[in-house]
Amino acid sequence: MKSLSVVIPAYNEAKRIERTLRKIQEYFQSWKDDYEVIVVDDGSRDGTAEVVERVQKHFPQLKLVRLERNQGKGWAVRAGMLNADGELILMSDADLSTPIEELAKLEDALKKGFDIAIGSRRAEGAEIVKHQPWLREHIGVAFGVLTGLIVRTGLKDTQCGFKLFRHQTAKKIFPLQTAKGLPFDLEVLALAMRMGFRIVEVPVVWMDEEGSKVKPIAHLPSVILEVLKIRWNLWRRRELEKG
Repeated sequence: MKSLSVVIPAYNEAKRIERTLRKIQEYFQSWKDDYEVIVVDDGSRDGTAEVVERVQKHFPQLKLVRLERNQGKGWAVRAGMLNADGELILMSDADLSTPIEELAKLEDALKKGFDIAIGSRRAEGAEIVKHQPWLREHIGVAFGVLTGLIVRTGLKDTQCGFKLFRHQTAKKIFPLQTAKGLPFDLEVLALAMRMGFRIVEVPVVWMDEEGSKVKPIAHLPSVILEVLKIRWNLWRRRELEKG
């Protein structure tokens, strides 16, 4: 078993995935070699997988999982988590909006006995180096409030794409995930809480990176619908468990 797996969902990331992978490789090369980086290509049409295959020639710890068609970020993360072999498994966005160096903070949190450490842009001590455009940022805040009312977790920032799981924790949660799209984090964290896993929010450095695939207004209806489906599935699971 590796000491760490890094799972990166990627959809049409050909322009920046190589830079991200080089940063991760450089970060680990001086002190860690028993790790793996898993890029899950979510049916990209821009040659993302071919870029990853090229980088693999000089990055032996790099693996590629290919989904034949675009499924959604949540399903790509799930595929990576189910393929990961690390004692700890990190989920990271392809743009490294949270720098890989912030991993140390999440590792320290797990050493204190937590099962999941999630990067947070809302926790006290977080540093936003570069904000999103005003509209996108405020829609994001509103989304957090609304979804928090639908699926209650009590967490300040469920959507930051930088989360660290213990191996056994991830292997128990992700097979139960049903959400394929952007709100999958809500389902994963709600499932974790129902299963009794301890979650901690860790303030991290974060910066907006251009090239986001998310269109806040256009995607909002489908996102809300999926959040409602998540709530329904959680309720149904609870009722089944009651017998």
